[in-house]
Order: sequence, then C-alpha cells, then structure tokens
Amino acid sequence: MLNLFKKKEQAVTLDKIPNHIGIIMDGNGRWAKKRMQPRVMGHKAGMDALQEVTIAASELGVKVLTVYAFSTENWTRPQDEVKFIMNLPVEFFDKYVPELHKNNVRVQVIGETSRLPKDTFEAMERAREKTKHNSGLILNFALNYGGRAEITSAVKEIAQDVLDAKLNPGDITEDLIANYLMTHSLPYLYRDPDLIIRTSGELRLSNFLPWQSAYSEFYFTPTLWPDFKKDGLIEAITEYNRRHRRFGGV
Repeated sequence: MLNLFKKKEQAVTLDKIPNHIGIIMDGNGRWAKKRMQPRVMGHKAGMDALQEVTIAASELGVKVLTVYAFSTENWTRPQDEVKFIMNLPVEFFDKYVPELHKNNVRVQVIGETSRLPKDTFEAMERAREKTKHNSGLILNFALNYGGRAEITSAVKEIAQDVLDAKLNPGDITEDLIANYLMTHSLPYLYRDPDLIIRTSGELRLSNFLPWQSAYSEFYFTPTLWPDFKKDGLIEAITEYNRRHRRFGGV
C-alpha cells in the first residue's frame, strides 16, 4: 500500500508501512530540564506527543503501536515522580481516549498490572472496555513492563504445565513460548515489532521486548520524546523503507 504525506512541502513516499512499531519514549526529563521546568512537565508534554503519534500511526496504516510507558525498574525513581507518572495514564485515558475511540483505536496493556495503583488500573480498564470493539490500530501500553520478568514468568508457567502433564518438554517450541508471553494477546502476525524507535539519543533496548525484537529494525534519534511528533514518525518509517530485512537469509 502506497502512502503519501507532505513534510516541509516535500512529498514523502512510504511503500512499506511497519505492521508493528515499538517506541521507547525517552527524554521527557531532559526536555523539561532544557526549559528549566520540573521533570514531571516533560512527562506531561510526552503524553501530548503520544496522542499525536498514535493518530499519525493510525492514519499511516500501522496495525500495532507498543509504547514503553513505565518499566519494572522505574519504581526506583523519586517517589513524587513515580506518583505523577502513575497518574498520567489516568489523565491520558480520560482526556484522549474519546478522540482515539473516534479514530477506531483499540487500547491494550501489557505488564505486571496487578502492581499498579488502583486509580491507574481502573483508568486502564475503562479505556480497554470502551475501545475493545474497535478494529483499527492497537495502542499497546507496556506499563510496569520488563522483558526479563516477562520471559521469567513465561518459563515458570511452562514449567508448571509440564509438571501438571499439560505439556511434554518436546512440545516446547518458539511458537509455544510466544504463546506464554504477554504479547500473545496481539494478532498472531503482528506480535513482533517490525521497527523499534528510541528517542533521546540513547542506544539500548532497556529491557523492552527482548524476545519479540530478535529481528526488528532499530531506529535511534537524538530527538527528545516530547518533540518527536508526526514528523519524527514519518522520518523513522522513511528510514525503515531503506532497509532490506533478511531474517537471517541472504
């Protein structure tokens, strides 16, 4: 499918649209510091950027957008900041879900959601319930998510099923393991990201979808997340169009 968008009055042709894009939304704190504002203001600006990027991805024809909203390691941040970040999903879901719903976006969440504060969990559930029948882009929040914890949990579940004689060790394949991961709720063909974007100039995955990203293309940009917006997404997909994915072949 051919998509044409205009950027700075120049036509941009995108022949290959990634089905699944993962984004490590990094740089909110630095964005705020550059403006001599509290770090929490960067997180608030990042929420606005997420809404714009989600709608742009939907317009482009992306099927799944997985965003790294809060990692299992982020609990070690200052408690005031954690409390503010935990309130952001409440504000995001209440403020933006009506517009996302109009755009046929479906909200899903992966992560250890049982540890989330009550208000955050309930806002997440409201968003999922309101959008569950939508058939467009899936906005998949990785909230209190850690890739190693996800794999560890999957291994424990598989081991228990072997002990319970529900599985034989010989039944364990890559496909079976994928069915025990948190991304099993995504459409089968779109579980693994085609493209992973990280903003702010850092060059690492930070425990984000380590199993699922085995053959993903990576795009790193120095742009801080609140400044990323629609143009940044188009630039990333334009670079993706220059890549030739071989999946270990020639």
